[in-house]
Amino acid sequence: MFNTIKIYFLLFLTYSFLGWCMEVCCSIFERKKFVNRGFLLGPYCPIYGCGAILITLLLKGFTNNPIILFIMAILLCGILEYLTSFFMEKIFHLRWWDYSKKKFNINGRVCLDTIIPFGVLGMVIIYISNPFLLDKVKLIPDNILTIIFYVLIIIFVIDNFISLATILGIRNTTSRINKENREDNTEEITKKVREILLGKSFTQRRLLNAYPKLQAIKIKVKEKIDKTKDEIEKQKEILDRKVTIAKKQIDRKIKKATKRQKKE
Repeated sequence: MFNTIKIYFLLFLTYSFLGWCMEVCCSIFERKKFVNRGFLLGPYCPIYGCGAILITLLLKGFTNNPIILFIMAILLCGILEYLTSFFMEKIFHLRWWDYSKKKFNINGRVCLDTIIPFGVLGMVIIYISNPFLLDKVKLIPDNILTIIFYVLIIIFVIDNFISLATILGIRNTTSRINKENREDNTEEITKKVREILLGKSFTQRRLLNAYPKLQAIKIKVKEKIDKTKDEIEKQKEILDRKVTIAKKQIDRKIKKATKRQKKE
């Protein structure tokens, strides 16, 4: 069991590193410069490692059906990307990527351009890279594998702590700017946050470079109050209409009763 954990952790880091390499290459192509992509300081993007492990564990039963494997890889990785964006936004009050301007997107969190390659990568993982990597890892002696595992997991955990502290620092700055500038729009708040963070630590500047589309989430206090007031007004209007209708019905009944009494 422990050997299996070690093997899958190495597999996770390998795919995280390969994902980081792919992100860096795309960044060089788009921005004409090297950028250390990802949330963490080290050369790895855990979302790719998580996706690869999920594909390995959940989709190995579709090996005999490439079409189903392709579709399932798209769905699985698309859900992973969407949930990652959603929870990162809710936890840290920041939007790390936004596909709103691209066609066929879902709430700007995933889009067709990004999920289709997931299907291709899923097939590459199952048919090519997994068999190769697992064969190579199994050749490593147990004692060496254990040493590699402990060294890498210690580095990975330390990196997570440092990066988490960095992101929390960014969140605190965003929250403070939000409270001080409630009348500003999202773009203005984001600009102010970036200006402050660019003068802070190296790790925070690195995250800004890694995610140039990083956007602050505006605390919409005024909008929520206005929405609540509008809802109250609507409910009041509905209640007034019901009261008016009820009064008319009562008046009609009284008139009918009065007419009967006169006839009698």
